Amino acid sequence: MSDAPTPQDHDGPHEGPIKTPKQLILAILYAFVVPVIVIIMLTVYVTSSHRPAAGSSALTPEATAERIHPVGMVQVKDASDPSTLKTGEQVFGAQCTACHTAGLVGSPKFGDAVAWAPRIKTGYDALLHSALAGKGQMGAQGGGDYTDVEVGRAVVYMANAAGAKFDEPKAPAAAAAAAATPAAPAAPATPAAPASATAMAASATAMAAPAVVVAAVAAAPAPAKAEAAVATAAAPALYTQICQTCHMNGVANAPKLGDKVAWAPRLAQGIDGLTASAIKGKGAMPPKGGSTASEAEIKAVVTYMVGSVK
Repeated sequence: MSDAPTPQDHDGPHEGPIKTPKQLILAILYAFVVPVIVIIMLTVYVTSSHRPAAGSSALTPEATAERIHPVGMVQVKDASDPSTLKTGEQVFGAQCTACHTAGLVGSPKFGDAVAWAPRIKTGYDALLHSALAGKGQMGAQGGGDYTDVEVGRAVVYMANAAGAKFDEPKAPAAAAAAAATPAAPAAPATPAAPASATAMAASATAMAAPAVVVAAVAAAPAPAKAEAAVATAAAPALYTQICQTCHMNGVANAPKLGDKVAWAPRLAQGIDGLTASAIKGKGAMPPKGGSTASEAEIKAVVTYMVGSVK
């Protein structure tokens, strides 16, 4: 018989490349790690064009501008320029909406006629006073920093949305002009000639100011003329910014500008007595009306308002 292998001799068990447990572990590891590494490398390659160049970006114009950006900013408003004043809707959106939209801390919701009805009955002046001075848990101006006219516009905006028919407050320049026009008497036809250079400067200032304030400046001692002239020029603006809130509409029993009956018992105190009351505060009026004006400016404003009833 022949000893050559038959085909049946090759049908025994076959062995694969993995013969040990260590080889099996390495095969599984490579099957996961190698694809992950390839994916990461492809991702880095694709996104490399959007990555910043090597090195620091601290000296770029954008980075420099960010570092020197001011922490706070100063915004100067001209109260006599109506174009700089915000509308009632703007003030509401910036300051009032936080409470009045959701009715927080007992505040009436915007547009809620039922909640606003008893408040509207008190009138615009009372609502304005509450908004300016604060009421309940609401701080003065709701914690904002706006002019009285801007706060008044916000009050009218909210009240009218709930059914009121309030007129929007006028711009300060228009209100001051309307108040000053009937109060200014005719200027002297021929002013007396000044006796010195100092008197000439005082006379020129007096010619540009209301006549009632001219008398106060002319009667002032010579060393105080410069200070009085500055206060005289500031009087209408100070009245517009601070005093007219109450004295224009008689808020909190303040005598209205030009109301002779209301001012009559007060005129007996004289300019100095009224000035002292304004500086110290009286009744609902805080010291200096809540302003930081000088005593000379307060006296000039008192003189301005007293002159409206003479």
